[in-house]
Amino acid sequence: MDTLSGIAAFVKAVEAGSIAASARQLGITPASAGQAIARLEASLGTRLLTRSTRALALTEAGELYFQRVRDLQAQLEQARADVAAFSGEPRGRLRIAASVAFGRHLIAPLLPAFARAHPRIQLELTLADRSVDHVREEFDLSIRFRAQLEPGLIARRIATAPMLFCASPDYLARAGRPTRPEQLQQHDCLGFRLPVDGRLLPWAFITREGERIVPELKISCLANDIDALAALAIGGMGIARLGSFVAREPLRQGLLLPLFLAEDEAQAVAEPLEFFACWRERRQMPAPLRLFIDYLGEALREHPALEAPPTRCCAAPAPPAWPGSRPGRAQSLRWADGWPHPYRASA
Repeated sequence: MDTLSGIAAFVKAVEAGSIAASARQLGITPASAGQAIARLEASLGTRLLTRSTRALALTEAGELYFQRVRDLQAQLEQARADVAAFSGEPRGRLRIAASVAFGRHLIAPLLPAFARAHPRIQLELTLADRSVDHVREEFDLSIRFRAQLEPGLIARRIATAPMLFCASPDYLARAGRPTRPEQLQQHDCLGFRLPVDGRLLPWAFITREGERIVPELKISCLANDIDALAALAIGGMGIARLGSFVAREPLRQGLLLPLFLAEDEAQAVAEPLEFFACWRERRQMPAPLRLFIDYLGEALREHPALEAPPTRCCAAPAPPAWPGSRPGRAQSLRWADGWPHPYRASA
């Protein structure tokens, strides 16, 4: 038993980069993890790790030993998961990371039903607009959009979110309604700054011919939170690019109006954003992870917050917002015949 606990602490320490991280993953104290590794080294008669206050490195013997036992540790963990699944009640911890807006509006509301169905699976949700490190930060699953995908992770697409360019009726009454992407240079645009590297998230369009274009923008305000951008747009500060799961309710209430719709004779429409469930490659997938990924795929397949631009939307009181419309009447938003429909994604 001492050997197995030492192997577990050793493998986790190498993978996570520190004995403290190994201890967190195993649910023990750093001192206990360090002692388990020391007993393992004593039983082998050689040092496996060199330790300092800043780094943890494998010795030559440690590198050889790690290559031999890393699969053994994974097999032991999988065996425990298989036995738990065999008993009819999956159990274990499942740590999930997602972007702030997607996690807040879509992932978090889905967790209670999953927890009720699997009460012995302990869930932890972390919301962060950055690419997390699955090993060092001990995440089992992360939800990412395409630009965040990384080598070494298995990715399964779970959702395609329509992106909508929106502005308030007040702003459109003052500034007019753009119908071509290049006209955005004459409008106040509300940009999203990626927290991880400070880059501005580009605004991509799909033309009638299916070409992808990214126009120049006149940025009047930046934020690193999508819900904050929605609030700025509702307040009349300018045009924002929002996911359907964020824009849906303000559109329904008439607080925001969608732009660049095919029926408005727009020359291009917003490119959608694909989201993926990502996990580390392993010999066998733990039952809690497999169950949750399958659950997400099914729950998001026809989620109302991921539908194409709504078929009914409150009209704006300002005449420029809806050409030819009468105040107080809801307008139908549909895709014109012959347009490439960017929100009909294959499975």
